[in-house]
Amino acid sequence: MDRRSKAREIAMQSLFQLDAQGDDFLGGLDIFLRQESPDSMVLKLASEWTRGTWQHLISCDQLIKEAAVKWDLSRLSMVDRSILRLSAYQLKFCDDIPGKVVINEAIEIAKKYSGDQSPRFVNGVLDAVLRNIKST
Repeated sequence: MDRRSKAREIAMQSLFQLDAQGDDFLGGLDIFLRQESPDSMVLKLASEWTRGTWQHLISCDQLIKEAAVKWDLSRLSMVDRSILRLSAYQLKFCDDIPGKVVINEAIEIAKKYSGDQSPRFVNGVLDAVLRNIKST
């Protein structure tokens, strides 16, 4: 697994923890990250993406809600919600990452961590998020 993929995976896990524990987890985020990887580049990216997503959570959730019209965010599994939030953040705020890369990486994380239907669902939602971002 390449370093950026590893950082994405760790950021998703961090967002899962933030979803479960709230802002209290931010105090232990650096400890969690160091436990997950000794690589300073991986840690820097995972921290940046986690903190950026959490900082822009309302905006990311709104992008997801607009794209997943029939789904309430609270009905999604915490894993899928974490994947979608990270990816929405990267699509909207990380201009250096191509949209197709964000979506493909999200699908791979969904295959690894979520249910059988999740990769297709994640793909559909993120395609719509990307289209909506490009149209504004």
